[in-house]
Amino acid sequence: MGVTLRVAVGIMGNVASVLLYGAPILTFTRVIRKGSTEEFSCVPYVIALSNCLLYTWYGLPIVSHGLENFPVVTINGLGILLEFMFIFIYIWFASKPRKKVVLFMLLMVILVFCATALVSIFVLCDHHHRKMFVGSVGLVASVLMYGSPLVALKQVMETKSVEFMPFYLSLFSFLASSLWMAFGLLSHDFFLASPNLVGCPMGLLQLVLYFKYRRSSRVPEDIIKFDIEKHGTDLKIQKQQMIVDEKR
Repeated sequence: MGVTLRVAVGIMGNVASVLLYGAPILTFTRVIRKGSTEEFSCVPYVIALSNCLLYTWYGLPIVSHGLENFPVVTINGLGILLEFMFIFIYIWFASKPRKKVVLFMLLMVILVFCATALVSIFVLCDHHHRKMFVGSVGLVASVLMYGSPLVALKQVMETKSVEFMPFYLSLFSFLASSLWMAFGLLSHDFFLASPNLVGCPMGLLQLVLYFKYRRSSRVPEDIIKFDIEKHGTDLKIQKQQMIVDEKR
């Protein structure tokens, strides 16, 4: 029964994580359409890439025992592909200063992962110590990943707008972290359960702020322009009224 429940939670965690890693597709569709990264930050995607790299390595038989953490490998392997794609799109459309920052962060992530993999292969000689070492590094990466939305949360509270904090990213982050925490507890694996003790409340906080400020979010200018062209001057009056209401 315990094994069946663990497998079931692992499958649900995989589904939630697929939705989590795929949620930014909507954001980057907007980036491509506008040809600009606007006020979106690439920090969450770079840190997510680091987390995916480390936990894919953690789940492989060279670190874990056999296929005990195979669900971790499958979902984080997919995460690597998606995060690389998002980062590439961001770099393509970002301003020159932002390109340099993201490329530097990406280089640091790759160097840390390579160093972790090499140490676990050539310095540590058994699964127990490899899991302890890789899991510890992965723990730090996971805490950073779940803490990275603090940048967006600060922006939300300052602007009272959730325009640059996508709802589905927050929702699936909460669901995925809850399920992986359960999977880690059922597996008696501290390094899988503990990062999600941070992820759950962070995801919940994002949802609370979203529902608090969602009605005061700014309407994107391109949508307003489209509506004005389609429906006429009545919407111009509505837009002016919105501006007056915001100033109040």
